[in-house]
Amino acid sequence: MKILISTGIYPPKIGGPAEYSKNLKSQFITSGHKVFIATYSLENYLPTGLRHLYFFIKIMPKVLRSDFVLIMDTFSVGLPTVLACKLFGKKSIIRTGGDFLWEGFVERTGKKVLLRDFYEKEINNFSAKERIIFRLTKWTLKNTSKIVFSTQWQREIFKKPYDLEMGHTEIIENFYGSKEGDFQPKEKDFVASTRRLVWKNTDLLKEVFQKIKSRNNEVSLFSANLPFAEFMEKIKNCYAVIQVSLGDISPNMILDAIRYNRPFICTKEVGIYDRIGDVGIFVDPLNEKQIEEAVLKLLDKNEYEKAKEKVKQFSFVHTWQSIATEFMGVYNKIK
Repeated sequence: MKILISTGIYPPKIGGPAEYSKNLKSQFITSGHKVFIATYSLENYLPTGLRHLYFFIKIMPKVLRSDFVLIMDTFSVGLPTVLACKLFGKKSIIRTGGDFLWEGFVERTGKKVLLRDFYEKEINNFSAKERIIFRLTKWTLKNTSKIVFSTQWQREIFKKPYDLEMGHTEIIENFYGSKEGDFQPKEKDFVASTRRLVWKNTDLLKEVFQKIKSRNNEVSLFSANLPFAEFMEKIKNCYAVIQVSLGDISPNMILDAIRYNRPFICTKEVGIYDRIGDVGIFVDPLNEKQIEEAVLKLLDKNEYEKAKEKVKQFSFVHTWQSIATEFMGVYNKIK
């Protein structure tokens, strides 16, 4: 088959969709398929609307040559790609990542609204641009052949506002890799690398660590972004991983921490809690005291060893080969 993967970012750019697309491409090729990639380049410098139009024109020849199209978001590449697929009668699958509309709203307003509360509490506060994005996203989701979520949690959040039929959706869990060894930390560093966005909640996290560091100078918070290979080196040698965002579907950094047997602190507002709820320490991302207590708990030697043992006992694996096979299964369900 000829498969087109449409993604806003692709290596050497860093990010979840980039790595996901790269690994799926590799698995599809291994299975004998031919794979095309369509990704943003000049579009990054164009305003909303114009970038969609440019991408739509750019992607048409690849859509025309493809048997089906796999799309890595719901709006940036999702809208123009689904439109092209409709034009040429091609089957398409959207794999939802985060929530573009919620992320943009939080950035615009600075309001720390949880993802699970967003559509119930803030829909009347959308700007004109956000109302347009909401309607276009709804059109995109309804006009793709299938929608793939990585968690039931996000599907439940999307179901009512976007008027989704369950038969139009599928769930394919994120990548859970095999364990990669157990390394002794060189220092008491907590890795919290992420994009500098309001919903990532790093401002609160930095305040917590400033307070702790005033009493314990050995503690440090690492928040810089690194190329993927360097970041994996950082993860496997760190003391612990911490992520306290206002909503995360299936955070790769936490899954990488598990792979390298690193204890972790994670937001309760996460889609994979049902899968990893017994493995880490979970906190209310808006509760500064709770986050501080969780960090202090991991700084205790006995508690650290207990936390590490829980991570070591986690054995679930979901390979890229399985994910690629599941996507082909979803494709085969499309009528």
